[in-house]
Amino acid sequence: MKTTGLVPHRFLLACIFVCGLGVVVNQGLQAQTFSVIHSFTGGNDGGVPENGFVANGTVFFGTASTGGSSGYGVVFKVNANGTETVLHSFSAGADGANPEGQLIRSKSGVLYGTTTAGGASGAGTVFEVVGKKETVLYSFAGGKDGAVPVAGLVEDGDGNLYGTTSKGGANGNGTVFELTPKASGGAWTETVLYTFGTGADGATPIGGLNFDKAGNLYGTTSAGGAYGYGTVFQLLAGSSWKENILHDFQNADDGAIPYAGLISDKSGNFYGAATQGGSNGGGTVYELISSNGTWNFNVLYSVPGWGISGTFRNVVLDSSGNLYASTHCDGAHNAGTVYELSPSGASWDYKLLYTFSGGSDGLYSVTDLVLNDDKLYGTTLYGGADGNGVIYEITLN
Repeated sequence: MKTTGLVPHRFLLACIFVCGLGVVVNQGLQAQTFSVIHSFTGGNDGGVPENGFVANGTVFFGTASTGGSSGYGVVFKVNANGTETVLHSFSAGADGANPEGQLIRSKSGVLYGTTTAGGASGAGTVFEVVGKKETVLYSFAGGKDGAVPVAGLVEDGDGNLYGTTSKGGANGNGTVFELTPKASGGAWTETVLYTFGTGADGATPIGGLNFDKAGNLYGTTSAGGAYGYGTVFQLLAGSSWKENILHDFQNADDGAIPYAGLISDKSGNFYGAATQGGSNGGGTVYELISSNGTWNFNVLYSVPGWGISGTFRNVVLDSSGNLYASTHCDGAHNAGTVYELSPSGASWDYKLLYTFSGGSDGLYSVTDLVLNDDKLYGTTLYGGADGNGVIYEITLN
């Protein structure tokens, strides 16, 4: 079935339904040490964290999409021992509501993020947090400027911020935008770099962006393209940003519906994930390699699973070239998994690191993982002691 441009939490409803039918994929044994370091109550500490963290040593900064003093989400920091401090509670007013994207942290310690709702027009915001003070840098009007930014941001060397909106733009299918700060500290200026059209160029970007050394931008769309299952795209930097499609997903061995963005290695290659399709049914992990001006798309591994059970967020790369990621609702309990891919000659070896039970350990891991001192940190949407999600730690052997 062709799927068009729905944001991730809507697909989770489908996942909950199918899981209730008892679909089970047995993925083997696990040997890593797993622990829950914080269980969200859904109260002042937040609830339903839809993404992972940005790290500063052993301190992690993240968002929860609900909870807080007004129920519309929080920005928090948490230590590796699980001690959480709320930095801002969203009110669903001008300050925004329901953050889903990963935060970024500038060299000076400023946190930047997005909310999918709230703001002056209710279409979402870009915000900063300094200490415990939140400031809205831009409120989306919901028209040509974009609406509903789901992903986090990237920052260039001049302090400009870049991101995507999943809706809005001239055709309603999302945008790529730039925010430029004013030197005097006044309002930031938004420039729409690209508006997604009505089909072949992609639609509904859920993932964030990445740069190459030349300043070009790369990302994914979850829908549109030649087959309607999403794209990988490049925007060439210039006075008028030109889009090139690097891959059109077909919902075949290549995968489909890439919610995740792209990460890069030292050689400038990109890695990403698709949530469904592939020869094993649970989506794919892929690479894009540039050779003589041409980008080559290669599937590294087809993840075990079914339907839309695969990887929703970015993979993470370690110094040895191993990749780590989570899946949101496959595994023996249909509650999600964490896995590792290791290069082995011309192929990649899959290792299951953890299978969630859907109980106190968490349910549905929709997260960018953080790798720190041979430990992985991430979040689950639900589960935990109060059903509002957890922060977990996996010690790698």
